[in-house]
Amino acid sequence: MRIDNRPLAIFLMGPTASGKTALACALADRFPVDLVSVDSALVYRGLDIGSAKPDPAMLARYPHALVDIRDPADAYSAAEFRDDAMAAMEHITAKGRVPLLVGGTGLYFRALQYGLSDLPEADAAVRAKLSSEASVIGWEAMHARMAALDPAAGARIRPGDAQRIQRALEVMELTGRTLSELQQGGTTVRFPWRLLKLALLPADRGALHERIARRFDAMLDAGFLGEVRALRARGDLHPDLPAIRAVGYRQAWEHLAGDYDATEFRNRGIYATRQLAKRQITWLRSELDARTFDPERGDPLPEAVRAVEQFVGMPRPSR
Repeated sequence: MRIDNRPLAIFLMGPTASGKTALACALADRFPVDLVSVDSALVYRGLDIGSAKPDPAMLARYPHALVDIRDPADAYSAAEFRDDAMAAMEHITAKGRVPLLVGGTGLYFRALQYGLSDLPEADAAVRAKLSSEASVIGWEAMHARMAALDPAAGARIRPGDAQRIQRALEVMELTGRTLSELQQGGTTVRFPWRLLKLALLPADRGALHERIARRFDAMLDAGFLGEVRALRARGDLHPDLPAIRAVGYRQAWEHLAGDYDATEFRNRGIYATRQLAKRQITWLRSELDARTFDPERGDPLPEAVRAVEQFVGMPRPSR
């Protein structure tokens, strides 16, 4: 029998508001793991309350790699995440510890494990042309154009996701091939770590929706709008940036711009977060090799501890 000598790593995945951070920290109390964030909002400095970023005290006790590594004015790609995550994992492994990657950004997890297709670099001229067209006919019409050329991307990308629509059309214009066709590539190199995948997967979406609403209200009470006001006051940020398009931030930005009142802002923010959770759950159901736990059916920690114990060995005493 061939022995798999690759070092160990753990993926802890789940939809927003499912309790991933708490479970990751509880596992860090019991096993020799170091945490790596897999979240497209947590990479940005200043996006704290609305991203549910762990507070400074929690980050001091449970450091997370790849948190607060970018300014909100800067873009951050899945390719950059893959490079950064691989470097963090190598550092953790070199210390004799196990990387535990926790988050809900499915694109990042996929890019890390399977690699990325050989897509063309961004072309400023093509992007400017597409943005100009969109300003005339709107992004929904641009989405319809993209979907006609690439039905798979049309089904996967939402009509309001301007960044991804633009990228899909840009790739087609630069290569003459669809984004979906090119994305079927990726790396054939074996992932350098042996993986245990854990996923928090609520069966009762209604309970998750209620928790999302409660958390959104708690964010508002904690000063979320003040946080976005401070971002607006910088003067160098705009709503087309990936950071500002993050769920909740986009709706807060539009509210503060006068597009709708506070009640509509709350409703839109909660709805957008629930839609994000729906997409995350759909992705997680395709992760057939993941050990799933329903957080609505009791504390997932005991089962998760057993799974990790079998994978990495006996737990160490709690801190």
